[in-house]
Amino acid sequence: MENNPLILPGAGTCLSYGWAKMKQYFLPLLLVVIVASIFDPPLKILKTEADTPTTERLVLEVLGLAYFFLFVPVIKYGANYLFVQAVYDRKIELKDIFTGFNNYLNIILANLLVVSLIGIGIVALIIPGIIIACRLALVSYLVMDKNLDPIAAIETSWRKTNGYSWEIFLLAVTSVFIFFLGILALIVGIFPAIIWIKASFASLYKAIMQQEANTNNNE
Repeated sequence: MENNPLILPGAGTCLSYGWAKMKQYFLPLLLVVIVASIFDPPLKILKTEADTPTTERLVLEVLGLAYFFLFVPVIKYGANYLFVQAVYDRKIELKDIFTGFNNYLNIILANLLVVSLIGIGIVALIIPGIIIACRLALVSYLVMDKNLDPIAAIETSWRKTNGYSWEIFLLAVTSVFIFFLGILALIVGIFPAIIWIKASFASLYKAIMQQEANTNNNE
């Protein structure tokens, strides 16, 4: 049964709620992170050696880019969807990490748009890129949870995150510290750190959706 307690859209609140969900669903979410990690290898694995023939190197680099832009986002969005399932106390089924292939085109186009917009913002003196990244933080959840098309997901994320940019930025900065603390704890700590981070961002999505729903109900 879906549990829907009210969460305030603040970094601290979402970290606290994400921590609670990590403890509640640790094993299934650990599996989600492990499976997602298998399909998301470090970029250096796909890099070619300098002495590789030019034509072969070009082919391998094109295949590597295709993999990261045409396959990895589907797994990433699927994993985010399962974290949304967790924060809403819905049933978590590992096979749903591949459910993005049923919504393939929307995911690929949404990811390309987000990456392009953030990239343009970063080129424009970095700070605009950070702002854009914060305002588009909900895109993957909206595509998967609300089945929105890329344009609608970007527009909706931009609208719903209005007024929450600092909280999203603070959550992102805190997540960096959590991640590095996980690294300091070696392999034992990195997976719990990733689970906590992803659960916290999914909690932020839930909190913002609730906040808007409550605002609309009170009007």
